[in-house]
Amino acid sequence: MQYKTFGNTGKKLSAIGFGGMRFKKEDYAHSFVKAAEVVRHASQLGINYFDTAPFYCDDKSEEIMGEAFKAMPNPFYVSTKSTINVEPTADDLRKRVELSLKRLGLEKIDFLQMWCILDLDQYKKVIAKGGPYEGALKLKEEGLIDHICFSTHATGEEIEVMVKDGRFEGVTLGYNAINFAYRQKGIKAAYEQGLGVVTMNPLGGGIIPQNPDHFSFIKQNQEETLAQAALKFNASHKEITVVLSGMSSIQEVEENILAGNSIEALNEERTKGIASHLSEGLDTLCTGCGYCLGCPVGINIPKFMDAYNLYILTKKDEVVKDRLGMHWGLSTEEATKCIACGKCLEKCTQHLPIIKRLQYIGSLK
Repeated sequence: MQYKTFGNTGKKLSAIGFGGMRFKKEDYAHSFVKAAEVVRHASQLGINYFDTAPFYCDDKSEEIMGEAFKAMPNPFYVSTKSTINVEPTADDLRKRVELSLKRLGLEKIDFLQMWCILDLDQYKKVIAKGGPYEGALKLKEEGLIDHICFSTHATGEEIEVMVKDGRFEGVTLGYNAINFAYRQKGIKAAYEQGLGVVTMNPLGGGIIPQNPDHFSFIKQNQEETLAQAALKFNASHKEITVVLSGMSSIQEVEENILAGNSIEALNEERTKGIASHLSEGLDTLCTGCGYCLGCPVGINIPKFMDAYNLYILTKKDEVVKDRLGMHWGLSTEEATKCIACGKCLEKCTQHLPIIKRLQYIGSLK
């Protein structure tokens, strides 16, 4: 396993991190032992960054990690989270952290994430006086937290604003071979400001390995799986410290470990080659540039277009609904607010049929 230094913290983290939201229900419904074995196996093979959160896996992920941590074969770091949607005040955050520490069986949390900051408006609420960030600073002073970080689905430009504010030591963001050409600004800004960068969703929510006809161009050799190729693509960026992958079995751990053992630096020629495939072969996917923002009835168009991307690749209605609900906290019904004014069409540099896509999403029940 290769290791990278996490920003300015001095901590060396494994290039592949363990994402704790994919445990199989049958492995934790009655006992945490089997799921905990998967965590320990990852530690034994060199992974030392373990990411969990409240509410993952029916709110059992932290407890599964806690079971595993009782007998880990190697030193490790843990990341968990608090969301302003549930813990809007400093006092609320303290209660959340105290519960997480109890579940994890630890005396401190290495990396606490201000979870799922969607835009600058939400960011301002997180850092407001009496808010969760203030609470995290207090807990850090007390030694209950080592590093305060944030996770986000914001645009590259918004992430740039947040990291330049100088409040955080790391960021976790969505980044993969589908969207990298349009998300690089965020990771570059974080890297330049000395933040550690963790990428989530490196497989595009499973879209990349499930659609080899679309994404075979990612592979550098025939021996590696498409999932390994996608992980290695992220890990090959100098700006990215850890590539998170959700793991639910010993087999998945061992497959992912192989990606972390053979990482080559990403060169400009290869970057341009992959980008050319995105523009030529996947030109109907929304790039998430955000130019269409400013809908007169308040629809967050980029988020709906992101969900529609999954339909383009899978032709499955359910993945659109899942993406909107589980990832963005939105319902398909909101798309029906569209008044077909055409302002978004005028702004879209890709000339995508945004109105038709919103109408399709609104028809899903």
